[in-house]
Amino acid sequence: MQPQIRKAGEARGFAVSRLLTHWPEVVGEDIARLCRPVKVGFGRAGLGATLTLLARGAAGPILQAQLPAIRERVNACYGYHAIGQIRITQTASASFAEEAASFGHGAAPDDPRLPGKEAEDAAEAATDGVRDPALRAALAGLGARILAGKKG
Repeated sequence: MQPQIRKAGEARGFAVSRLLTHWPEVVGEDIARLCRPVKVGFGRAGLGATLTLLARGAAGPILQAQLPAIRERVNACYGYHAIGQIRITQTASASFAEEAASFGHGAAPDDPRLPGKEAEDAAEAATDGVRDPALRAALAGLGARILAGKKG
């Protein structure tokens, strides 16, 4: 598998595939949850490449403050001052091509939706403490639709 990863990584400018395959270990779990590397662009001089990170929209300002630490950790992965600049590309939480793409590293979570009757029962149980019957019924109905994954 390593040759295929290396070939795909080199096509995007990643001379060190470890940056892609071990991103959370390189930059830390907190930063890895917010972004992922997508491209390394080398300038004409050869050194001081630009690393492009893909981040969810709200994570941009947080990552901007972390850029010196990210650059230091990435350069430690390369073993020399390979990355001179980091560019952040922001995207919506659900982009066009990667609607279901996860920034997390690891197993995908189970589907949280419940079948109709189970969703209704769970919503009823969650609203037991509400004293107003009209409010309780409205909250239970809303909760059942949310738990069942229905829109509208």
